[in-house]
Amino acid sequence: MIFAHLRRTTGALFLGLVLAVAAVAPTMAATVVTVNGTPVTDIQIDQRLRLFQLEGNKTGRKGATDQLITEAIQMSEAKRLGISVSNAQVDEAFLQIARNLKLSQDRLAEMLRQGGINSETLKDRLRAAIAWNAVAERVVMPNVQISDLELDQRAAGKLADYQNFDYILKEIIFVAPGGQGASGRTAQANRYRSSFAGCDSAVNLSLTYTDAAVIDVGRRHATQLPEAVAKELAGMNVGGITKPRVVESGVSMLAICEKTQAQDLTFVKDDLRAQVGNDTMQKQVDDYLVTLRRDAKIIYN
Repeated sequence: MIFAHLRRTTGALFLGLVLAVAAVAPTMAATVVTVNGTPVTDIQIDQRLRLFQLEGNKTGRKGATDQLITEAIQMSEAKRLGISVSNAQVDEAFLQIARNLKLSQDRLAEMLRQGGINSETLKDRLRAAIAWNAVAERVVMPNVQISDLELDQRAAGKLADYQNFDYILKEIIFVAPGGQGASGRTAQANRYRSSFAGCDSAVNLSLTYTDAAVIDVGRRHATQLPEAVAKELAGMNVGGITKPRVVESGVSMLAICEKTQAQDLTFVKDDLRAQVGNDTMQKQVDDYLVTLRRDAKIIYN
């Protein structure tokens, strides 16, 4: 009974507060600038400035105003394209920020309140960012072209001398699950290594040890291997075997069964394609926004 009364009282107070704020908001909020028909108020600018101060952004009131103008332009373009952002998407982005800061949503909201910032201020920025990302994916991404010739040239320049080899490898592993007893297995691996006479006898040699296995790794290009392993293999000839390395399943060595000079740009190009694609897209997105801002109807009051 008491709790029911408390809920009714709290609900009435909350409703009264909402009505009071709604009644005074139009007189309190003055429009500073209108962007494509959307007003940006002094309250929005003040809130964004407080958010800037919390983040350590020192661009001041001008920076806050410019950011709000940009977001209004982005939202206007999203609306023109029929792109909408749901509250669920914004809430998920807000939650992700909290997780990145290792905070709960409630704690993040409380931190904002302590800085005099309404959570909607941050959510408004997130909504614009999500909408603009959708605009970029629809309008800009299909036009991003990456030349294979350019990628080949860049990839060749990034390839080091030790990465110009193709191998057929065998792995010799001395089993030590979870790394337990790895030191003793390393000693056995070193004895195996000192007796190693090539891939043809690798299996027979392993039979003289307990829990030692020979695995056909097959063909691998140097760019597919960890840098330290690729560098070590580059200095060896066919029949060579690497130093023991502790891995999750035990102690491992790699033996070279075949080695040829070969330049394979596939894996270097994959990384470069993502990097160059991102750089190219970002430039085109920036240019697109410049054009939208140039054509926008921005009226300062």
